[in-house]
Amino acid sequence: MTTRIVGVSLGHATLAEADHWIRELTPAPVLACTHLVSTPFPHVAISLLTALPAPTAPELAAAATEAESGRFGRAVRFPGVQRLTGSLTVSEILQRSAISRVEVLGGGLPDPATVVDTGDFVRPQFRDGELVLVTTPAAGDRLIPFETRNPTPCCVSH
Repeated sequence: MTTRIVGVSLGHATLAEADHWIRELTPAPVLACTHLVSTPFPHVAISLLTALPAPTAPELAAAATEAESGRFGRAVRFPGVQRLTGSLTVSEILQRSAISRVEVLGGGLPDPATVVDTGDFVRPQFRDGELVLVTTPAAGDRLIPFETRNPTPCCVSH
């Protein structure tokens, strides 16, 4: 089966809108990432790793340059995402999903036994072909994903 990266720019205003669109895709892509783009206006573009036939030239032309590059994005759908619920150790996250590394924002790599409270919402970053879950410290020597389901309103567009 041949896979292709497809960039899509439909003008989604928020990450939540783009996430919803991605979750409704049938068949589901192997990997789907969101990308904040500023041209021609601020919006969320999407890149998809898919086994579907190649898109048409007009479809590719409409995709944002950042999404087409596929070098960096925010993964919404990826192998194992459905198994990342509840509280899991860093080691379990790495074993259950395509995430290859967990980082603590500004603090490096956590111990594999450290517990991450996923909040049933995990959005790793796709960096040069690797999925990286960025976390922050939480109460009880635990970690939580840096991105939350309901971000602070001032941070939604960043």
